[in-house]
Amino acid sequence: MFIRAYLRASTEEQDAGRARASLEQFATDHNKVIASVYLENASGASVDRPELLRLLKDARKGDVLLVESIDRLSRLPVEDWQKLKAAIDSKGLRIVALDLPTSHQGMQDTKGDEFTGRMLGAINSMLVEMMAAIARKDYEQRRERQAQGIEKAKAAGKYQGRPINSDLHRRVVELLGAGLGIRATARHANCSTTTVLRIRDLTSQ
Repeated sequence: MFIRAYLRASTEEQDAGRARASLEQFATDHNKVIASVYLENASGASVDRPELLRLLKDARKGDVLLVESIDRLSRLPVEDWQKLKAAIDSKGLRIVALDLPTSHQGMQDTKGDEFTGRMLGAINSMLVEMMAAIARKDYEQRRERQAQGIEKAKAAGKYQGRPINSDLHRRVVELLGAGLGIRATARHANCSTTTVLRIRDLTSQ
């Protein structure tokens, strides 16, 4: 069994590796070792996540995709989630989330009773779908509240926008200037491709 841990944070300011110790302890508790870690700072609502795509490319049938929670894996709209889920299923990956006990059976080397295994698998699949839907709903609600807060702040003349990380901005400009592509720049600057594109567009204005 090859366990691939996926860790994600939404912004460059957040620590994508925050949950690594928890994932490693979980694997240890199941007498397993995490063989590969994929870590990135990117929105769960984006399909453009280089490390997740690399994980899918590396994966083999029977591997475990270990995450802290389903929302670390996806906050995608339903169409994009179904495509991602289909890609995961086509690779034969087993999703295991720390906060989803029904998924923990995926850490077992043997299936045991076939009927029980199939029942638990069906229940787990349903719960994964439900949690993915909840994660998306939470994302949409937070975005809506954020937009409302910004409009309120603008009306009061208090909105200043998000502060610019000058060091990151300079690093991205240097990498792009050196001829690196968007994904390579994001990887070397330790930020999302969305951030690279935003900085590139601001620079070209």
